[in-house]
Amino acid sequence: MSDPRLTPANARVADAALRDQIAAPRYTEGAARRVSAPVADLLHAPRGRRLRQLLAGAPVTWYETHEEWAFVRAEDGYVGYLPEDALTDDVVPTHWITARATHVYSAADLKSAERATLSHLSRVRVLTQAAGWAETTVGHVPARHIRPLPMAEPDPVAIAQMYIAAPYLWGGNSVFGIDCSGLVQACCRACGIDCPGDSDMQQAALGRPLPESARLRRGDLLFWRGHVAWVLDASHILHANAYHMAVSIEPLQAALARIAAEGGGEVTARKRLSSRQDTCWG
Repeated sequence: MSDPRLTPANARVADAALRDQIAAPRYTEGAARRVSAPVADLLHAPRGRRLRQLLAGAPVTWYETHEEWAFVRAEDGYVGYLPEDALTDDVVPTHWITARATHVYSAADLKSAERATLSHLSRVRVLTQAAGWAETTVGHVPARHIRPLPMAEPDPVAIAQMYIAAPYLWGGNSVFGIDCSGLVQACCRACGIDCPGDSDMQQAALGRPLPESARLRRGDLLFWRGHVAWVLDASHILHANAYHMAVSIEPLQAALARIAAEGGGEVTARKRLSSRQDTCWG
């Protein structure tokens, strides 16, 4: 049975690639669009629960708009619904936000009005740069807060450390709120590593299994049923967690005992990423 999280079909429309697999009133290859909102909740259904979040500049495949809700597929394959006004035409970005967060200003002046605040990993199209400012299609941002695409940071754990104290948010993918799998995806994305959106998918797709005898090292991943954490070093993990309601560092042994006591069970997988996995995110 296909995973509904990754199946681009609803009661009215389906991706043309599913023509021989799913019955639908209409099939379409979809159209390229981009997220225009600083952060947009990708919903299970119109006005439904959040599945994940998409950041400004993220590409989507748009299939239809019905009663002001757009049915889309995100770049990681997740499908769901966004408000139609959270999307714009496919204006291909040139740069990504490398700061934890940045303001978008109405002019190249730090005293000008702010138009929006963008999270780390948002993407923008730069038109010009001068005097420490970058003019983008959405406004002006500090030039020191951006870098040309593609994303290709060397150390996902260093990225995870940028998120320390970010509040926990189930299904969150930004510095304004993030969950365990969102943090793993953000760190992989910044390093040019293809990464799915949920921890079960990540356990299946990322890295190679480690035997119990292998010594853990920085950048390894530990998985539980419904949870994932980065290994900071041999005795600490770094993860977004509901216990602290934030991204935090915990002693490994204390975290193992706490998670088991809370009903989270034992570690289900220990995985190690290759130095450069898969392809870069654009």
